Amino acid sequence: MSRPKLWVGIALLGIVLWLLCTLPAVQGAQSRRKLARIHRHLSRINKPAVKTIQSIDGDVIDCVESSHQPAFDHPALRNHTLELPPKIFPLDLDAVLAAASSSRRSQPQAWHQSGQCPEGTVAIRRTMVKDVLRAGDFEGYKMKKDGLASVPQPSRPQILSGNGHEHAIGYMQGNAYYGAQCTMNVWDPSVQVSSEFSLSQMWLLAGSFSGDLNSIEAGWQVSPQLYGDNNPRLFTYWTTDAYQSTGCYNLLCSGFVQTSNAIAIGAAITPVSTSAGFQYDIRILIWKDPVKGNWWMQFGDHHLVGYWPASIFTHLAASATMLEWGGEVVNTQPDGHHSATTMGSGQFAEKGFAQASYLRNIKYVDANNMLKSPVGMQTLAEHPNCYNIHSSVNAEWGAYFYYGGPGQNSNCP
Repeated sequence: MSRPKLWVGIALLGIVLWLLCTLPAVQGAQSRRKLARIHRHLSRINKPAVKTIQSIDGDVIDCVESSHQPAFDHPALRNHTLELPPKIFPLDLDAVLAAASSSRRSQPQAWHQSGQCPEGTVAIRRTMVKDVLRAGDFEGYKMKKDGLASVPQPSRPQILSGNGHEHAIGYMQGNAYYGAQCTMNVWDPSVQVSSEFSLSQMWLLAGSFSGDLNSIEAGWQVSPQLYGDNNPRLFTYWTTDAYQSTGCYNLLCSGFVQTSNAIAIGAAITPVSTSAGFQYDIRILIWKDPVKGNWWMQFGDHHLVGYWPASIFTHLAASATMLEWGGEVVNTQPDGHHSATTMGSGQFAEKGFAQASYLRNIKYVDANNMLKSPVGMQTLAEHPNCYNIHSSVNAEWGAYFYYGGPGQNSNCP
């Protein structure tokens, strides 16, 4: 080898050795910066606790003074005064509430077996570093990925499955709506890969899907990436710009004002329904206070969880223009096939009671603050061979539907 080539080879070898030596240091520095950013985010949302409860399922529940909760970090709420419970509730003349409804259970969440939060505090599930690391970063953790298409658009169904979100829903649109309610049975669906989820919820929507959509959402969800397990959990979500940069799951950003010391958003719901066994369900009511204009959420018959202030919204500051109820899954097509993530119980709608999932006592709140049975509710399932829906009405359940499915099967490859 000539001397110039020898020196070039030595120089290249030196560069390679330098890269091998410095790369771990660079990666280590990047990891430290990432962890520092995560800790800064967590210091903002994990407020100092008056009392801490270690739940039997591994969750940590912080009892935080009501006035110190994350909601008041929102720019629109800096001078906000905690509202008292509304004096006017939606009037339900039919009063269709099943006597066996699990919404009357005194301990609907697992952490209740380990303690209680004192009066004057709110119960908040603590977010850990490991939670954020599962999603890669804090923004990815708190936001719905590809959220826009996760809200069904019945008038443009070709867009629905573009990002893997699939639904079986009932919906109403075209009028002004001031709230919605339903009772849904709770299951523990199987989720094939951690980045997928399966849920049952209702949506209150206003605005344009193209960029300024306002959404309020609540229900139960199984999301291994978000929670680190396969337990069904009470969840909420909101956005004012079609999931682009505003809003979040649960209390992972400022906005939702919690008032309950007994219900922790994001905590596991227990027990769950079993096939051919007892059906455990939860009732959720969300309505716009006709006096103050805030959107309140009630869990079961007795728990006022809190409210979304009207001031954080644009279109929903007035009313909702579309309501939706039903199931949603994310299908990432693992191994090139449709996901085997199940929706609801994993059974198709035609299996019926104690086999399929249901939403019953579906109602909306009108301009007179009356709970009304839906008129002209339509249903939609983008992939009925994977997940389907059958709706009906009777005297006991009012408007209801069965929904769900197994995902991948011989007709859904």
